[in-house]
Amino acid sequence: MVRPRRIRTIFHKPNITYFKPAGVPLAHLKEEIISYEEAEAVRLIDVEEKDQKEIAKKMKISQPTLSRLLKSGRKKIANAIIKGQAIKIQGGNFQMAGRGMGRGMGRGIGRGMGGGRMGGPMAAGPSGVCKCLQCGHTEPQVRGQPCMNKKCPKCGSSMTRA
Repeated sequence: MVRPRRIRTIFHKPNITYFKPAGVPLAHLKEEIISYEEAEAVRLIDVEEKDQKEIAKKMKISQPTLSRLLKSGRKKIANAIIKGQAIKIQGGNFQMAGRGMGRGMGRGIGRGMGGGRMGGPMAAGPSGVCKCLQCGHTEPQVRGQPCMNKKCPKCGSSMTRA
């Protein structure tokens, strides 16, 4: 009988969990799914530049397990960049440091909080606005015309969805 997978501890859950190549419609993209533990391993080793033994101890896993998570996460990120795929961070078997179980406990199932495309609590929806981060100018978002493709009529900088 196989031993149950140990729950990993993570310290940072990113607010943005989906990355895609600019200018490519979502319908034409394949996704590379990275678990929260893999993303955390890449963040701690590559961004924070921490020691593997120290991180493994904090995440409550062995150093070889951390090494496998890191290798898998890096491979998925590189694969997505080279092949022009989207990167989605989801799932896993983790808990947040100092808190209870993470949403990823369902190994990718989640708890239905996303609500689908433009349906979650944080989604701008079909009646969103485009906003210039430089001068603050806003205008209604036109369906089929992404805000990131628009230039601000006042200052000429790129606009973003608000």
